[in-house]
This record gives sequence, structure tokens and C-alpha cells, in this order.
Amino acid sequence: MAKITKTRGYPIGQMSRLTGVNIETIRYYERIGILPKPDRTAGGNRQYSHDQLKRLSFVARSRALGFSLNEIRSLFEMVDRDDFSCSEVHTLTTGHLASVRAKIDHLQRLETALEGMAAKCSRGDVPDCPIIDTLFEAL
Repeated sequence: MAKITKTRGYPIGQMSRLTGVNIETIRYYERIGILPKPDRTAGGNRQYSHDQLKRLSFVARSRALGFSLNEIRSLFEMVDRDDFSCSEVHTLTTGHLASVRAKIDHLQRLETALEGMAAKCSRGDVPDCPIIDTLFEAL
């Protein structure tokens, strides 16, 4: 349960503006434990601390780099443990990099296949379409 505070922090709208993270996404991150629950004003409004702003910025930057929520959770566990090694972070990051490279490879194969299909098309007015024919081909 979040404690009630009289000190001014960052309201959720300001957190959203400062980080570019949607308000509903911020609430979601709280629900799943990526962000700690903020203090509340006497009126029940969320008031985030500067540390929570930094943590949300970390999440936003990590998500922009394609890290999954589980990977971000692992990074936070390392940071919160306060005795992590750079080697641990490197291992997680290089694992993510390998996943990104595999996705790029897959997307390049998709691009080649789509280019080939599009090249076969004469863009004519007849219902005979090589793209549709290709999509109906048996595996």
C-alpha cells in the first residue's frame, strides 16, 4: 500500500510528459511491479519521486532498445541488488543483441520473399495474380 504524503512529487501526467510513456502504460508498469507504487496525496493522486522518474526513464529507454519487460526486470534486480557486475549486464545485453540480429535476419528473408513476389506481378487488370498464386502454393 502506498503511503500518503504532503510533499510534492511528480503527478502521473508530468511523468508521462517527461518520459514519453503513456499514462495507462505507467499504471500497467505499477501493476506488474516494474515501477514501485507511488505515494499518494491526501486526495488520492499519485505522486512520484525523482527516483521513480529515473526508473521510468530507464524503462522507456530500455523498451526503445527492444528489451523485453522480463529483461528490464532482470536489469532492475541486478541494480537493486547493488552488487551486480558489469559482466552480468553485458551477458544480458549480448543475449538481447543476438535476439535482435536473429529478427533482422528473419526480416531480411521476408523482404527478399516479398520483393520476389512483387516482381512477378504485372499489375494488370485481370484477376490472375502471381502474388495470390504464390500465397496459395503448398508448403
